[in-house]
Amino acid sequence: MQVADATSQQTVGIVAAVALLVVLLLAYYCGGYVAGRMARSNGAKQGIAVWLWAVAIAVIVAVVGTLLGSKFDVLARLDGFPRIPINEGDLTTTGLLAALAAAASLIGAILGGLAGMRFHRKVDKAELGH
Repeated sequence: MQVADATSQQTVGIVAAVALLVVLLLAYYCGGYVAGRMARSNGAKQGIAVWLWAVAIAVIVAVVGTLLGSKFDVLARLDGFPRIPINEGDLTTTGLLAALAAAASLIGAILGGLAGMRFHRKVDKAELGH
């Protein structure tokens, strides 16, 4: 029974990781698409800007969280949340997943920006009658 439990846990972990990557890709695609449509040109640059803003905000939130420490850590005060023990082997997997998440979000933002820009190209072409 223990082998089946380990296998099912690994399968759930892989499915969750793939779902996370798909959600990130779609979310950043939508953000890039909106930025590309708003700007009308340079869709790839707009997608990269969306991604950079998200990274900058994440860094600011992390710095504020570090500076404030545990004083405002609501999750630590609640005992109802389960704790997940992580060993050294899992940290490598977590790091790889974080790198894949960053890549998926960047690719999604760039593709979305290009798609948003392409919308305006079609509209401009239709207005000119070409």
